[in-house]
Amino acid sequence: MKMMSINGARTASSSRYLVAATATATRPRSNNSNINKGVGNLSKRSFGYYQRKPTIPYFLRLPTISSASSSSSSSSFIMSESASAGGSTQAVEDSSTFPLSTTTLLKINKGDITKWFIDGSSDAIVNPANERMLGGGGADGAIHTAAGPELRNACYDVPEVRPGVRCPTGEARITPGFKLPASHVIHTVGPVYDTDANPAFSLRNAYRNSLIVGKDNNIKYIAFPAISCGVYGYPFEEAATEAISAVKEFSDDFKEVHFVLFSDEIYSAWLKKANELLQA
Repeated sequence: MKMMSINGARTASSSRYLVAATATATRPRSNNSNINKGVGNLSKRSFGYYQRKPTIPYFLRLPTISSASSSSSSSSFIMSESASAGGSTQAVEDSSTFPLSTTTLLKINKGDITKWFIDGSSDAIVNPANERMLGGGGADGAIHTAAGPELRNACYDVPEVRPGVRCPTGEARITPGFKLPASHVIHTVGPVYDTDANPAFSLRNAYRNSLIVGKDNNIKYIAFPAISCGVYGYPFEEAATEAISAVKEFSDDFKEVHFVLFSDEIYSAWLKKANELLQA
């Protein structure tokens, strides 16, 4: 049986994941205020997971695994290499790099997020899930297919916060990556643009909470798709503004933050906003 290290202790990979909480919004969602109020009040337990103080029923499942200063761009098919991660590589079609701080890089890539990885131990891809977390279409379906059925089983074990909902819009959960090259999957739910009461607020929270979960689980490299830019209908440039603005809030918390985008139009929108927001 494969063993995993959780905060220095060894446990069977088939055992149940630990339960933890995530910090989110500064304002309650109008249709679910009992779940969203009091957010951000976390306490760290000595055995290595985070739990919200009583009355806030937020959960996520997690194994905690220990483990440049200028902008550049390149076109055509390249191999992107991270020297700090021991020379791990992944293929992308196009890539542009922006400094977020002296210690953190933002990389905007055009490519396939299911193939992205850096070191296979402290890296995570973000899955644009639905609230049930059991797979769907688009990137969600592709990630589940690439990870294998173990990912769906792990998601099924995440407790429901209400019937049929394991991850409300704007929140995040974490599981292992299973057959994916990246070590973890962070699942988040973006807003449906035309029906969410405040889609910008919900979308930025989806990015923020994914970053919080990654930071709390010792993730050093994280890759996002363009959350809500598929069937959820979020305009690309508006989505890029929320995404890059959220990432800027965590400019010292990761070694690299990546966006791995599947279309030329989305990639161009992200580059435009990165140049506006990061090089002003």
